[in-house]
Amino acid sequence: MTRTMNPVWTLSRRKGIVCLCALLCIVFSLPSTAEDWTGFRGSDSSGQADASGLPSTWDSTRNIVWKTELPGLGASSPITLASRVYVTCYSGYAESKDNPGAMKNLIRHVVCLDRDSGAILWAKEFKAKMPESEYKGGNSTWHGYASSTPTTDGERLYVFFGLSGVYALDLDGNVLWNTGVGAGTHGWGSGTSPLLYKNLVIVNASVESESLVAMNKETGEIVWKASGIRRCWSSPILAMADGKQELVLNAPKKLVGFDPVTGKELWHCDGIPDSYVCPTAIVEDGIIYANGGRKNTTIAVRAGGRGNVTGTHLLWKVSKGSNVSSLVYSDKHLYWFHESRGIVYCLNAETGDMAYEERLNPKPGILYSSATAADGKLFTVSQYKGAFVLAAKPQFQLLAVNQFQDDPSRANASIVVSNNQLIMRTDKAIYCIGK
Repeated sequence: MTRTMNPVWTLSRRKGIVCLCALLCIVFSLPSTAEDWTGFRGSDSSGQADASGLPSTWDSTRNIVWKTELPGLGASSPITLASRVYVTCYSGYAESKDNPGAMKNLIRHVVCLDRDSGAILWAKEFKAKMPESEYKGGNSTWHGYASSTPTTDGERLYVFFGLSGVYALDLDGNVLWNTGVGAGTHGWGSGTSPLLYKNLVIVNASVESESLVAMNKETGEIVWKASGIRRCWSSPILAMADGKQELVLNAPKKLVGFDPVTGKELWHCDGIPDSYVCPTAIVEDGIIYANGGRKNTTIAVRAGGRGNVTGTHLLWKVSKGSNVSSLVYSDKHLYWFHESRGIVYCLNAETGDMAYEERLNPKPGILYSSATAADGKLFTVSQYKGAFVLAAKPQFQLLAVNQFQDDPSRANASIVVSNNQLIMRTDKAIYCIGK
């Protein structure tokens, strides 16, 4: 039977389809919403999220919405944008301590998954530029090949692969540009995450060129460089001061504020007293909180000012901290986990007074991920002993320790909050946890 269509209706339908397509194009290019987690530690780099009903307990089957095997390993966190999840991995080299293989086979992956089902929508491979940092065994050199969390402005995806440079992709994985930011490598690898500011994508290329580098988001052209950033694995953040945004970096021995438009240094303050720094700073109500160093120091510094602001803007300094994991703020308190001692700390953010210092039981072993605060809870992930969930309050309360019985692989990435669910990745798989 042949179906005959009314030409008027057909024209209307065509117009409707055109309008729908146009609408879909607009939707897919819209800036991220408040529920999206669009960069390292969220859209505002804080590790905080508004959520409810987040589970405290899970395992390989309980409270698992979906699970998807990944094509490689990685310490980078996933990000979310509308109906998609993006994450990076590496394969071909340093996948095994006993049999690392040949460096020339190193491949990076960018993977896009459906947010609701976990189905892989697309995956792209990127051959690594050589020679990369050499894997020499042990934990310290085993996390630098896919450790940078990507970011997105709702139109493009930006990923940082160290020596191989910064890539801009469209949301379907097509490469728009690739810009190198230096030729240096380090035995610990490269692990800083890109940050977006207006028309710029900014990376801490301390390993590659001892500099902060800002590129035009549309073309990849380098707009400015700020030199002198040595032995620094922290990612830059944005802080508001006197109605203007400043670019802040937790660097060795000093906390530094830059003009994000030009890269010019605006101010600096005495910071973490060590020759290298890993944790990323956070900001809350114009106060920057930073920690780090083998001497475990934490500081609070008011944003703004010019020149050396140590005498005017340093609010407090305590000899407690973490050499790797970053702080998280919740209800006027700071929380963090020591990377090797198995201790969780809670500190009054206004005064610097310690609310508690408690040893976790069971022992978490190595813990490099940074904590996430949401729904009155703290979530953090140890490498091999599971995810620890605590109450976000100034009285210590361990709620649960969760492990995947069928996934003993390493976990280094921070947990992501999305649509009242958690997204967590290991070296083996990525999980959506919740109801």
